[in-house]
Amino acid sequence: MNIKRELKIKTLIFLSLIFFNITALKSQSSDSISDFNNKLEKQESEKKWYDNISIRGYTQIRYNRLLESNEDLGCEQCDKSWGKGGGFFIRRLRVILSGQLGKHIYFYIQPDFASAPVSDKLNFTQIRDAYVDVNFDKKAEFRFRIGQSKVPYGFENLQSSQNRLALDRNDALNSAVTNERDIGVFFYWAPEKKRKLFSELVRSGLKGSGDYGVIGFGVFNGQTANALELNKQPHVIIRATYPFEIKKQIIEVGIQGYMGKYVLPVSNLSKGVKVREDLTYKDQRVAASFMLYPKPFGIQAEYNFGRGPEFNKNTDSIELQNLHGGYIQMMYNLKIKKHILIPFVKYQYYNGGKKHEKDARSYEVSDFEIGFEWQPLKYFEFVANYTFSNRRYEDFSKPNNFQSGRLLRLQAQLNF
Repeated sequence: MNIKRELKIKTLIFLSLIFFNITALKSQSSDSISDFNNKLEKQESEKKWYDNISIRGYTQIRYNRLLESNEDLGCEQCDKSWGKGGGFFIRRLRVILSGQLGKHIYFYIQPDFASAPVSDKLNFTQIRDAYVDVNFDKKAEFRFRIGQSKVPYGFENLQSSQNRLALDRNDALNSAVTNERDIGVFFYWAPEKKRKLFSELVRSGLKGSGDYGVIGFGVFNGQTANALELNKQPHVIIRATYPFEIKKQIIEVGIQGYMGKYVLPVSNLSKGVKVREDLTYKDQRVAASFMLYPKPFGIQAEYNFGRGPEFNKNTDSIELQNLHGGYIQMMYNLKIKKHILIPFVKYQYYNGGKKHEKDARSYEVSDFEIGFEWQPLKYFEFVANYTFSNRRYEDFSKPNNFQSGRLLRLQAQLNF
């Protein structure tokens, strides 16, 4: 009996040990699985900076020679394929790299692979944008933008050419900043609600200008993008714009102005033209903007006044002169099944100099355009634009140059 009892006791002890070991192993296994899952969740939540980079872009192919009545009519600052020597033309080929590097840093880099430094040299690569945004609040309502970016002057200047209806920006405001960009530091502020509205106006196809704040101000070189600074006096700019809703309509009004001193590059001067000894001229402008977004009817209008360098053929000299001009554009947003069709008309006028061109050319422009944008697919757009143009543009080598003509302009755009 003692032997049997001893065997039972030993058996019970053995079974108990097995039970406790199995329980411990299960507990350890459960802890290991839990730790493994936690590590996976942590890795998923802690994305690397390069996981937040996006790549997108667009390209535009144009042809401007249909129904052309005057091959001597041109537009150096807008489209270099106007007139003589023009043909099929890659207007833009841009790839955009951007990303949010943490909560407080955003970067944006945009090269253009179809830049034309002069009219007979095409498809060079050039930096358009290269900047970082630094914000110090949780909602990113207060931002500093550092680097080369668009100068906040004019609604149409800030509006991406990817979204713009007319094939070129107006001469009046675009003559302020060639390529719309310069290197500097800008401060932007907009409440979170308005920032979302700015983004929605672009994303929804309503031809918004993007988020450049309700209030923006800053300093920049003043010689424009990809050009050396030629004095120690940066330009100063300030802009205020405010979008608001009235029932189903959205209206945006804005005002902006800048001042500084522009130095004429020696490479842009003809031999014999008279200039100030230091080549330096005041560069001052103020502009008003109005936008009724196309829901479905829309109006876009801007006008600016200022002073800047301009060629005077009566004295063969570049002088500080007054300038003024603007434009008005009307459009209608039609949705036909899955297609979008936006017919538009635009009139522009400008009287003044273009400081970036040879001898600060003197201009008087009166153009009328009628056309449409057709979006049959999400990634493809087609624009037809018939232009009636009257342009006086004079410099030292061409003191009497008035060109008038008409042309049908076509553009295919791929968005990716």
